[in-house]
Amino acid sequence: MTDQKPTTTDAGIPVASDEHSLTVGPNGPILLQDHYLIEQMAQFNRERIPERQPHAKGGGAYGRFEVTADVSAYTKAAVFQPGTTTELVARFSTVAGERGSPDTWRDPRGFALKFYTSEGNFDMVGNNTPVFFVRDPMKFQHFIRSQKRRAANNLRDHDMQWDFWTLSPESAHQVAWLMGDRGIPKTWRHMNGYSSHTYMWVNAADERFWVKYHFKTDQGIEFLTQEEADHLAGADSDYHQRDLYDSIEAGDHPSWTLHMQIMPYEDAATYRFNPFDLTKVWPHGDYPLIEVGKMTLDRNVTDYHTEMEQVAFQPNNMVPGTGLSPDKMLLARGFSYADAHRARLGVNYQQIPVNEPKVPIHSYSKDGAMRTQNVTDPVYAPNSYGGAAADPERYPEAAVWASDGEMVRTAYTLRRDDDDWGQAGTLVREVLDDAARDRLVSNVVGHLSDGVSEKVLARAIDYWRNIDKTIGDRIAAGVNGG
Repeated sequence: MTDQKPTTTDAGIPVASDEHSLTVGPNGPILLQDHYLIEQMAQFNRERIPERQPHAKGGGAYGRFEVTADVSAYTKAAVFQPGTTTELVARFSTVAGERGSPDTWRDPRGFALKFYTSEGNFDMVGNNTPVFFVRDPMKFQHFIRSQKRRAANNLRDHDMQWDFWTLSPESAHQVAWLMGDRGIPKTWRHMNGYSSHTYMWVNAADERFWVKYHFKTDQGIEFLTQEEADHLAGADSDYHQRDLYDSIEAGDHPSWTLHMQIMPYEDAATYRFNPFDLTKVWPHGDYPLIEVGKMTLDRNVTDYHTEMEQVAFQPNNMVPGTGLSPDKMLLARGFSYADAHRARLGVNYQQIPVNEPKVPIHSYSKDGAMRTQNVTDPVYAPNSYGGAAADPERYPEAAVWASDGEMVRTAYTLRRDDDDWGQAGTLVREVLDDAARDRLVSNVVGHLSDGVSEKVLARAIDYWRNIDKTIGDRIAAGVNGG
């Protein structure tokens, strides 16, 4: 007797051999009735699914979120009530790289969370930066393409990147972040996570607030220099993935403390710049951080494909007490993320175990490829046969706002402090120290010295002088050999 488990087919039937196909004699042809061989080959031919368009390279883990403060005055969401602990899954990623690309390329890092709350799944899609390159979703696809590969030679191209950035001045704040120290975190454990977008919270009295999420790393902010990152790209291209997995396996569980910025609903109408503009931060002096709780990652996945490659985050997963905002990029993502999952994973992607909520589902979604959950009659609403029914008194549409005006193609109405260079300049002059500014200049000079055409280079120098004249002059001197 042996305790070793027998190999089976995908139908659970024991197989005769792990090594040999069924043939006519030892030297004869393979037989079509060798269904196990056919299953092995057919499965292998189909075992890859399309990678994500952005954020293809990444990894993550399971954990929990524990509320340590009382923010019930701002939201009725069960996940944020005092003393609540909620299971979650997190995924970290690079934006532009493909699945096989190095972890240590200079790139923003995705910071996506799925909370399995008592009111359904609540997702937050964020980055390790509090801002983004564009404010209008019309430009998002073009931005991503500019960061990926050229059509002709299939190579990434700095000229293409700087061409887009310099023709999109709203990118300046994010580019200043990207080219600084935080453009390459030492590990996923040593970076913050931000919602970047503005969201809505609603309390039990249906009072509304605008909010931003800040997950501050408890391990401290650490970064890689460009030289260190370049070395690791060749020596250990999965460095970040390996670090997180090994740390959790060793019992060193990383954690982040959640802080919120909270803006009274009425403030948005008169604030000095548009608070829904994704290229800007809210100064902490105006809206200070309020501590909420702690996120800890303490369990690795057991099957990367089913638990990471198929996990599907989507900002339209809003539980009662939370909601979207007039942020144009966020509203577009409310559609595009779910659409991307349906295209990549299939219409029933939310039945994949990692995406399943931990609460009963009473949905009228029906059929479709890969459906695994049984459907019972009635399959339509309204009905008179005891089917689920919406309860607007218990779950009112509270996360809403008023809007009116003509149909226009304009990002936002300009306000007193609305400009594309100001916050980027503040970051460079007041947040970075001298050593960090030196590294910023070095990073930009190195980037601009790698295949950037003369006409784009000239615009890039002006771009940095608009951010900060001194930094722009230093970059110009560095690029020109001075």
